[in-house]
Amino acid sequence: MNLVSAEQLPRISWVGTGVFAITSVAAVLVDGLRPVAAGVALALFTIGTAAFLWSYAIAIGRSRTDAIGIGGLYFLAGETAPAAVRRSMMASLAVQTIVALATASARPFTSLAFGILVPVLGLGLAGLWGARYGTFSRRTAK
Repeated sequence: MNLVSAEQLPRISWVGTGVFAITSVAAVLVDGLRPVAAGVALALFTIGTAAFLWSYAIAIGRSRTDAIGIGGLYFLAGETAPAAVRRSMMASLAVQTIVALATASARPFTSLAFGILVPVLGLGLAGLWGARYGTFSRRTAK
């Protein structure tokens, strides 16, 4: 049963990235929004962790017949995913990382540090795409 389609995963990653960017930048500008930004960051981290574990479980099942590597699974390296999907998912991960580092650096020693956890969302969703829809070479018999 597919809860999310191959087309939805990049969109979900970008929606999470957008919500994170908006709340984090707003929290840099308005101190009272820091609890909201921290809550969003923790929620996205939780979703990313669930996606990461889900992707790992799927990959374990596929590894009986497919040669799955970490680079292909979580970074969609090589021929795992179409170039457009890989670019979209990795760009979303990059934006999450940049926003996390920039906002945490802008207000050090505050709750904006929770934003550093958000790139787990990008990794988890990319891994879920790779595990569900990725193309891997077949495992060879030894």
